[in-house]
Amino acid sequence: MKRNEFQLRVNFGDTDAAGIVYYPNYFKWFDIAGHQFFRSIGLPPSKLMKEHNIILPLLDVGCTFEHPLYYDDIITIKTVVTEVNRKTIKLKHEVFRGETRTGHGFELRGWVKEENGNIFAVPIPDDVRRILEEEGLGNCQQTNPWLSA
Repeated sequence: MKRNEFQLRVNFGDTDAAGIVYYPNYFKWFDIAGHQFFRSIGLPPSKLMKEHNIILPLLDVGCTFEHPLYYDDIITIKTVVTEVNRKTIKLKHEVFRGETRTGHGFELRGWVKEENGNIFAVPIPDDVRRILEEEGLGNCQQTNPWLSA
């Protein structure tokens, strides 16, 4: 299945009073990683909405925390498609500091059309399904490996 990875720097504001990354930031990073993933395979969410009225709402999410992260850590977020169903896409995210995985989780996103103020799930087109199910790394080049989110 298709995959992508990119790096972020942990901001001071991402930490709690103990200086450890506050857990909701993983969900923020998963959201960023999901959008970055779709950009990397040529399906930027802004283009899907503008040209096809397709949105990718979050339907479910989960995370397991394994090791703490701290201010100024450089993290790599690796994303891979794990399931493509009729109207949903499941992404697995893993967060690493160097070689150490600090946490992992998933996002389940719907393939949803907006029309006349209404939204409804629609089948994922075959051409999109083929892109998602291809083996390989997405081709979105990260211009700044120390992005700050």
